[in-house]
Amino acid sequence: MTANSNPNRMFLVIGTLIAAVLIGLAVFAVQGKPAAGTADFDLKGVPFAGQDSAPVDVVVVEDFKCPVCQNFEATVAPELKTKYVDTGKIKQYSLLWPFLAEGRGLPTDDSKLAAQAALCVYDQGGNDAFNAFKPILFRAQGDENTVWATKSRLKELAGNLETLDQSKFAECLDSDATAARVDAMEAQVVKARVTGTPTVFVNGKQVNATAADIGAAIDAAK
Repeated sequence: MTANSNPNRMFLVIGTLIAAVLIGLAVFAVQGKPAAGTADFDLKGVPFAGQDSAPVDVVVVEDFKCPVCQNFEATVAPELKTKYVDTGKIKQYSLLWPFLAEGRGLPTDDSKLAAQAALCVYDQGGNDAFNAFKPILFRAQGDENTVWATKSRLKELAGNLETLDQSKFAECLDSDATAARVDAMEAQVVKARVTGTPTVFVNGKQVNATAADIGAAIDAAK
């Protein structure tokens, strides 16, 4: 009986250690991935509205071809601007996800072209220029099942920005200079498991895209 106790005890200790290691690996695997409805975005170089010192980050995922996004910009965004952006409470980031044209099987990916154009404007004039061009794009929005954001049309729309160097903008758009950055934004959105637009995150937590729910999340994040 005594002779068998040591091996049994050794097997018990080894088994316990293996179980502990497996549990630790499982915990690490879970912690290494964001939970559903949360995201850890890299917001460097992503256009935003608001002050640098604003304590709360709000990320809005949009496609310029998305009619629901157009409605969001007309109804929800103005209230957020008045209550939270202009008062220095939030930075509202625009994370572009051009998916509709491809999803509709259109011959030209004008979702992506519109996103590229917006970033070309951003590269020239920063946040102010981007935020001036954004409503121009949404007001010009055509049917989501048709190609409307062609390069020629986007150049016409950019002509509404008086301070923009139109030649430089055209060169940026024609050369697809911002395409890789649009792809990088899309990769972040896919990683965050976003399924539609507009999708809103407050400090990395997904919330319903209504003024009431976004406002409540911002107030709770203080």
